[in-house]
Formats: sequence, structure tokens, C-alpha cells
Amino acid sequence: MNPIINEITKEQLLEGREKFKVGDGVRVHLKVREGEKERIQIFAGIVISRKGSGIHEAFTVRKIASGVGVERVFPVHSPNIEKIEIDRESITMKARMYYMRDRIGKSANKVKERRLFENKR
Repeated sequence: MNPIINEITKEQLLEGREKFKVGDGVRVHLKVREGEKERIQIFAGIVISRKGSGIHEAFTVRKIASGVGVERVFPVHSPNIEKIEIDRESITMKARMYYMRDRIGKSANKVKERRLFENKR
């Protein structure tokens, strides 16, 4: 990207948002405005892609709601995102997990997981 644009947008980049990867189960806490009120809404699912770099970086989260697949694209450095929690880490072999769109039922949420707390003997 152009170094002038990088310098201008550097102050808008939020730190601590680069820790998740494709295949991880995440909970995205969003600020939602309804009239004068503001509340936090949680969108939980599996990250199926990350695209872009710098201020233009975005990620797609997919979840199953009432038997229907729902995808939502979030800008990584959006001020409307309160925080991003990682529920489960996974081991993926691909950079994009678009094949998850073809899965039905229980296999729609199955990803090869990495155990966070393994028993060491």
C-alpha cells in the first residue's frame, strides 16, 4: 500500500485484534445503536476468511441459526467492535474455509481443534 496512506491510517489501527486466525471460533461483541440507546450484541461463529491488510482488513464469521447459515463480514479495526473473544482455536490447512458453506448439520461446526489445556504427563 502507499506509504502516505499507511502513515495517515496508522493512528486508527486498533491493537490486539490480530490474534485470531481462520478456523477459530470467535465471539464478536458489537456496539448496536437503537435510537438514543446503545447496547452490546454478540455474534458467535467460525472465522472462514480474512482479507486485506492495514485499515482495510476484514474477516468473515459464519454461524448456523435455526438451521440456516448466516455469514457476516466485519472490519478488523472497526470502532463498533467492542472486543473479539476466541472460544476455540483450530488447526486449518487452508487460508479460506469456504467449503464450510456446503456442510449441513453437525459437520457445519466441526473443525479440527487444538486443545488449549492439554494434559502433560
